[in-house]
Amino acid sequence: MSSSSSSALKEEKEDEAVKGGELLFCGATCWDMIGRKKGIDGNLVSPTRLRPLIGVDIRYVVSGCASCHCVALDVEGRCYTWGRNDKGQLGHGDTIQRDRPTVVSGLSKYKILKAGSGRSHTVVVTDDGNSLAFGWNKHGQLGVGSVRNEIESSPVRCLVSEVTYTTCGGDFTVWLSSVEGSSILTAGLPQYGQLGHGTDNEYNSKDSSVRLVYEAQPRPRAIASLAGETIVKVACGTNHTVAVDKNGYVYTWGYGGYGRLGHREQKDEWAPRRVDVFQNRNVLPPDAIISAGSVNSACTAAGGQLYMWGKLKNNGDDWMYPKPLMDLSGWNLRCMDSGGMHHFVGADSSCISWGQAQNGELGYGPMGQKSSAVPKKVDILEGMHVMSVACGTAHSMVIVDRTNVADQLEQHLNSHFLQLDVYDGKAIGEAKTPVPKQPAKKGAKGADNSKKRKNAKDSSDEDEEEDEDTEESDNTDEDQVNGKAGVKRAGRGRGRASASKNSSSGRGRGRGRTPASPPVKSSGKRGRPRKSS
Repeated sequence: MSSSSSSALKEEKEDEAVKGGELLFCGATCWDMIGRKKGIDGNLVSPTRLRPLIGVDIRYVVSGCASCHCVALDVEGRCYTWGRNDKGQLGHGDTIQRDRPTVVSGLSKYKILKAGSGRSHTVVVTDDGNSLAFGWNKHGQLGVGSVRNEIESSPVRCLVSEVTYTTCGGDFTVWLSSVEGSSILTAGLPQYGQLGHGTDNEYNSKDSSVRLVYEAQPRPRAIASLAGETIVKVACGTNHTVAVDKNGYVYTWGYGGYGRLGHREQKDEWAPRRVDVFQNRNVLPPDAIISAGSVNSACTAAGGQLYMWGKLKNNGDDWMYPKPLMDLSGWNLRCMDSGGMHHFVGADSSCISWGQAQNGELGYGPMGQKSSAVPKKVDILEGMHVMSVACGTAHSMVIVDRTNVADQLEQHLNSHFLQLDVYDGKAIGEAKTPVPKQPAKKGAKGADNSKKRKNAKDSSDEDEEEDEDTEESDNTDEDQVNGKAGVKRAGRGRGRASASKNSSSGRGRGRGRTPASPPVKSSGKRGRPRKSS
């Protein structure tokens, strides 16, 4: 990495180190039920303060599009984790779920600056350029050089150095490094080429077996085809990766379903491939933001225009290449993150969200709609300066600057405090403070729930429903992980057959799917959210 890039990163760290804000949370809180059961209770449908973090200056927050746990870092470098913990992904030395943000004591001697969150693992970066990880390690996603221990419930050192950033996909990890020629390294599951090394490491489990397994890569390895480039930004979906080099060129690789790689086709890419839309006068500026959801990707390009591609909603055509999202033209986007099928953006003095949702993760409040096909303001946060956003499976987090909004926070959010006990391993959803619920729609409750089940057939729900039952097996069914139901993979070809057929052939990785109902339509005005004068 050039000296100018290094100094810029150092300045960024110093600036972030002194600036923090108030963390707000919305979405599902029944961590052990998310994705496993429909119609769960305990949802926070408005942005809500978490009592253990009230008054704590949170500088960095992260979850992942396949994650049912959260990570927050304060200005002192302390690391807080909470949520699902069945694989030790919270780093507390056990597998006991935490409903309240809890400091990771095993990191107390480090100052943590960055973090990444996968389906069942967590990776952090220290101020001296080292990286530690904890959680599930079956596919080598912790980057410790071995898969001997399938679960590491306390922090262990990753085999990387001079790390500047990290992020996680479902079962893999990406690090950015200042080491020249090794600016991006990956480890973990290579099944769809998401590690970028030109192979999926596939082999038959036995000579006489047709069962396929994918050789884990537990040692972080630099991506050879990017050795001549300096990668400065990276984002991960469940099984794909998006990266940007210092010249503003965008690269994608991994699973290609629904056009999430932006190459006008759906085949998997086992090595980084440049996205042709972002060239010439449309290369990404230095302050660009990038994001990757389970089945889509996004970035801001010239003029701050947001582009998206992949599967954006349950009905309608997929976007096979990057297209501008005109609803947000003219907005100054500072931060963005994507969950399973929902998105959060901090822009100007507004917070904007949209997508398919079932658990209040869009933050529209008890009287608001659950889903929105178009970007829509989160009214309760209007006028606040959003510093950072993070989306996970059925939940979202926002950091707001409290310097000029203390009164507004107190006025709007005081009645929605979330006070959760430390969970000890039994039934979840026993919050001591009542959780605001959305008002019931007209009609019989049973019929309403039936409609919900039909409308909730979004890919991220299917992801988590199947993941937990299959992740113990050696060959995780990534069809559901990617929301790729009904797609058949023939032979060893990496392309995708028609999604309209329910039968599968060849390697038998397809699964039938009932056509999804349209998402709930916005009750407000469609089109661009109106900016405040």
